[in-house]
Amino acid sequence: MKNTIDPDIQKKAELWLHSDIDEKSKLEIQRMMEFDKTALGEAFYKDLEFGTGGMRGIMGIGPNRMNIYTVGMASQGLANYVKKHSEETHPKAAIAYDCRNNSKLFAETTAAVLSANGLQVYLFDALRPTPELSFAIRHLGCQCGVVITASHNPKEYNGYKVYWKDGGQIIAPHDSGIINEVKAINSPDKIRKDSEPKLIDSIGQVIDEVYIRRISKLSLSPLSIQNHPDMPVVYTPIHGTGVKLVPEVLKAFGFENIIHVPEQDKTDGNFPTVKSPNPEETSAFELALEKARETNAELIMGTDPDADRVGIIVRKNSGEYQLLNGNQTATVLYHYVFTRLREEGMLKGDEFTVKTIVTTDLLSEIAENYGVKSYDTLTGFKYIAAKIKELEGIERFILGGEESYGYLVGDFVRDKDAVISCAMIAEAAAWAKDQGKTLWDILQDIYLKHGFFKEKLISVKKEGRSGAEAIQKMMDNFRDKAPDSINGIHVAMVNDFLKQKAIDKISDLRYDIHLPKSNVLQFIMVDGSKVSIRPSGTEPKIKFYVSVRDKAKNPGELSAVEATLDKRIDSILDTLITE
Repeated sequence: MKNTIDPDIQKKAELWLHSDIDEKSKLEIQRMMEFDKTALGEAFYKDLEFGTGGMRGIMGIGPNRMNIYTVGMASQGLANYVKKHSEETHPKAAIAYDCRNNSKLFAETTAAVLSANGLQVYLFDALRPTPELSFAIRHLGCQCGVVITASHNPKEYNGYKVYWKDGGQIIAPHDSGIINEVKAINSPDKIRKDSEPKLIDSIGQVIDEVYIRRISKLSLSPLSIQNHPDMPVVYTPIHGTGVKLVPEVLKAFGFENIIHVPEQDKTDGNFPTVKSPNPEETSAFELALEKARETNAELIMGTDPDADRVGIIVRKNSGEYQLLNGNQTATVLYHYVFTRLREEGMLKGDEFTVKTIVTTDLLSEIAENYGVKSYDTLTGFKYIAAKIKELEGIERFILGGEESYGYLVGDFVRDKDAVISCAMIAEAAAWAKDQGKTLWDILQDIYLKHGFFKEKLISVKKEGRSGAEAIQKMMDNFRDKAPDSINGIHVAMVNDFLKQKAIDKISDLRYDIHLPKSNVLQFIMVDGSKVSIRPSGTEPKIKFYVSVRDKAKNPGELSAVEATLDKRIDSILDTLITE
């Protein structure tokens, strides 16, 4: 450990030490300065980055940590931006928070700062799902909203996510505008501390009731639920915010046999029963699987801490349970919704759906089969929300999805919504049961009809500054020397979302890509295989998404086709990843 402190870090620490912060925080800074210079360096070597969606980081004191001062500084910058860009004399803001340690404190801090700046604030009275915050913004006519959450990150983290008046996460031009205002608040002393309690209203049950009623109207198969009200469904919130609303919505739909995981119904920011509160991982479902086996449940659903994403496990005919990936769950949901809309005569020809560019193309195939337009956006649900807003009043949004376990049905929420998704997925299971099938059977039927699509995501981690440079070099090499073939298959199209150009390598024609700039490359091969490469926006990783497809003539061929596709994916990845 170094005995000296970097002068820049020393200067920043001294600035905080002599600012208007509480004595406990000052003592912690002094302790680090004397006894833990490594921790001091980590906490003070830079400011916690406020990016296009807000900020996320480890909790603790210092500018590179989530604490009441960095939250207050972000809120001051947000308030400054809102006052400059709102047409309202007294703009309104909604605030929600999840189960994480300090989430309530950070939400109250945000409310205090916004009210000090003259904003009317609606603060939820207890933890609530992120999608309900999106709903509340629109329902209450707010200019903006904030939710305190770090999604499925480890327990040491928390975050601050910003929404605009359309209910979607901030995008251009508001994202860069807010970032600039936040950067201008470079000291805790610049936070307005004269909060106005009269401008802070507590909200809760009334919003819940309106939200649940809106979700209930999405139901497409009430008779199927009436036929199987006691269908056993295991649900776990994994200690998070879904604990109250997901069971309530399932009951509102008519499900009577919702099996809880009592240990995980307890809201706890330490997530004591799981290694990671991530519904993408089978390990998060260990307790839920025990309950499912005890009760012979048809379906297991688990939501992440802020209940915007859901993972599901379905039962096969063999009795075994299978975790579906995000693409598979979206596939079943798309098939179910469009099938029922057609059966009920509710498809009029003006409908559309949206997915991200790294999500399975099977969703587009299904949509087009039902005469529904399908649009692609950049990675991130905020771009799906932006497309909904763009086409509002012109075309009718039905549903959208992304491979990272986020889905939305209906347009009264403008973010991925696990509360809605749980209700619609459970209803799809009851509908399948009416046909003597499971959701696994439905997925196999889809593969037989549209083709077997298989996807895989591999992340390559590169730590530190050298890692960031290595990732950029990899992107530069793929961009400057685009492969003519991958794994022996010719590349037909190269999509460069940073240059916003598409190159047809067969005809050598160039096309414009009408999406925002993003450091993403995509190679589409002549056999329909697709590779997408992008650096992570939140972690020191470069991500490789591979999608392949093939046909199975009958159910007996599905396993062999899947095995062939798995080998093809592995060969493609071996070709691309040389380190």
